[in-house]
Amino acid sequence: MLPFFFLHYDNLVQRYIIYDDASTDNSQEILRLNPKVELRPMPPYSDPESRISSALALQETCWKESRGIADWVIVTDIDEHLYHPDMYRYLAQCRARGVTIIPALGHQMLSEQFPEHKNLLCQSLTKGACDSMYSKLNIFSPSEIDTVNYTAGRHKAAPTGHVVLPARDELLLLHYHYLDFERVRKRYAQFLTRQRKTDIAKGFGEQYSWSSEQLRDAWNFVANRLVDISRPNLRPWETHEGPRWWREHGGLRKGLSRAKRWRTRVRARVQKFFEQQRVLQTAQQRIRPPVPR
Repeated sequence: MLPFFFLHYDNLVQRYIIYDDASTDNSQEILRLNPKVELRPMPPYSDPESRISSALALQETCWKESRGIADWVIVTDIDEHLYHPDMYRYLAQCRARGVTIIPALGHQMLSEQFPEHKNLLCQSLTKGACDSMYSKLNIFSPSEIDTVNYTAGRHKAAPTGHVVLPARDELLLLHYHYLDFERVRKRYAQFLTRQRKTDIAKGFGEQYSWSSEQLRDAWNFVANRLVDISRPNLRPWETHEGPRWWREHGGLRKGLSRAKRWRTRVRARVQKFFEQQRVLQTAQQRIRPPVPR
């Protein structure tokens, strides 16, 4: 997936920091060919009994070294492609409007054959199913956010700091995972051997233990709900199915509403102060004694 990853992000990203978790294929060779990549070994697991919890601890802190340097950081997996029809312009608009976090609407992309490496997947493999599990916060402003507070798998977050959402949800997260059924089945068998005691107990990565029949059922469920994300009339902020954790039950909006109310109060007080000053100045002018001639 690395060639697809770089093909998708190279025009947007100035620097990659990639953590290698003891890969045994040719990933390191591919990574070293990209001059933007800084390859780091995965730190020792903070929780030896959980690969998921250890990765989460790293994801909570790794981006903080970009404060004061980067406009945006992207915390992502290799098979997660952030997509907007005009990505560069959209990010510039968000920054100009004071937006600091951009949750993306998840799509589980699917293909019976593994695609060729020469093509951008967001242009050549454009059909996927709406999947709110992959509606994630992958991109945000590192200088404005204090903590992200991800849940396991980064499927939800509770960011703190100067948190400002876009007015509507335009950004998509294209999860290019279901590519070639047999490939996915074999990868699940490999992933299962890497699971730790706590991961198994908490059900993290439960899909890795699926039988071929269970995987095929999940595959068909996605295949029957495909939409084409390349449609020019696509309006994901209106049509994407499923809950959005950043908007539901007040979510982040509640905190933002409090901040908005506070700003409104401050503006009202400032306006009242200036009105009082104008009234005082007018009164002083009225009672000013005449200048003797």
